[in-house]
Amino acid sequence: MPSLKDLKNKIASIKNTRKITKAMQMVSAAKLRRAQEAAEAARPYAERMNAVMAGLAASVGTSASAPRLLAGTGSDQVQLLVVMTSERGLAGGFNSNIVKLARAHANELMAKGKTVKILTVGKKGREQLRRDYSANMVGHVDMSEVKRVGYADAQGIARDVLARFEAGECDVVTIFYSRFQSVIAQIPTAQQIIPAIYEAGAASASALYDYEPSEEAILADLLPRGVATQFFTALLENGASEQGARMSAMDNATRNAGEMITKYTTIYNRSRQAAITTELIEIIAGAEAL
Repeated sequence: MPSLKDLKNKIASIKNTRKITKAMQMVSAAKLRRAQEAAEAARPYAERMNAVMAGLAASVGTSASAPRLLAGTGSDQVQLLVVMTSERGLAGGFNSNIVKLARAHANELMAKGKTVKILTVGKKGREQLRRDYSANMVGHVDMSEVKRVGYADAQGIARDVLARFEAGECDVVTIFYSRFQSVIAQIPTAQQIIPAIYEAGAASASALYDYEPSEEAILADLLPRGVATQFFTALLENGASEQGARMSAMDNATRNAGEMITKYTTIYNRSRQAAITTELIEIIAGAEAL
């Protein structure tokens, strides 16, 4: 049985922890609003750009003149997985869920005899993946100095990935991130960006337009921008998901700390009452002995 002093120290320690978790919850709530607005504002642009490129891609088809970013290399042997996580922890299962999805995809590819390369964006993903996939890791993008994600950050990642593709280091590129749905729901997502895959729904729209220059020339210019846009969208979705997950995790931690304080306060009061009762009995017994 812990002493009264130990219980008192434990209660004080948990109260200090609760202050920290409550403060982190409030900070995440403030950041979440901005991050959510940024992620939701970027979605229509990304969707419209994908629709335009889907129409162009449908016109080009699998012709010999199709850009390599659309047609691919003709092989899927070397797969580059870009795992995008956060730089900080204390966000519940946000990082672990993304890594879990990437790990399952990597294992599936390696079971089929594919060569898997991993590029990490964010420290937490690198820390978890390098335990088992250190030999597969080919690069890391440090985002610790980035206070607010901008399109330039996405362009830097896109240039790195495109350079690897053009150099023949990979055939297929898939990004892993968490799509923001709500404060309590973030969806780990895997999306292939090279070769580009577009839904067929917008293909019929291409018949309404005549393009100058050719569709192939326009696609050759738009596809690299499309890759950067996909990275930018993923970064914004991750930012909102991270703050939502951290806000939820800190809220749970704050409530758990409150429950622990109540529990240990009850134990402390009972122990203190028992000690007082014991002292009174000893005093009475001593008085009667006299």
